Amino acid sequence: MEESGLVEVSSEEELTELLGAPAPQALAKERTTLHELDREWLAASPFCLIATSDANGRCDVSPKGDPPGFTLVLDDSTIAIPDRRGNRRFDGFRNVLANPHVGLVYLIPGRGDTLRINGRARLLRDAPFFDEMAVRGKRPALALLVEVEEVFHHCAKAFLRSSLWRPETWRPDALPSRARIAKDMERRDEPLEAIERFYAEEYTRGLY
Repeated sequence: MEESGLVEVSSEEELTELLGAPAPQALAKERTTLHELDREWLAASPFCLIATSDANGRCDVSPKGDPPGFTLVLDDSTIAIPDRRGNRRFDGFRNVLANPHVGLVYLIPGRGDTLRINGRARLLRDAPFFDEMAVRGKRPALALLVEVEEVFHHCAKAFLRSSLWRPETWRPDALPSRARIAKDMERRDEPLEAIERFYAEEYTRGLY
């Protein structure tokens, strides 16, 4: 990349000078255990993003989704997230084995505020509560156990700026279909019609 003209921020002092100090209430909202309202949020949320990094700092963000309440609250400082069938890359899980620190963002469709949880994670291949995380009769083969270290609610400004939940701004056809992208980038040797059938039929049947 051409580096001419780039002006880099190189210290926390410079960052604060540029953006300003956080308001006292922004600092005070951090907690180390779950509040009852956090539990209610987790019970209503069908989707979260899990951020991890490996021992060298290489990062990954993985989406997780299930029926609302898929994250199991074990106590005020421990939650468990079931894993479901996927592409078997396990980028985030490999990261956890090398570096247990994780960051979670929980969304509720239609709402701009989010719940953020940071903590330390472990991978479980079984536990007494796995039966509680079964969907359509399928227990997870793996779960992420997170010991909460920091939790707080985040404001809605990013969602308001992006108009994320306003259907009139949605343009799902602005880009090629998932089948077309797969044909061009991942499954070049397969007929497009076969890939389209896969995403229209087999893909949703294989969720669990």
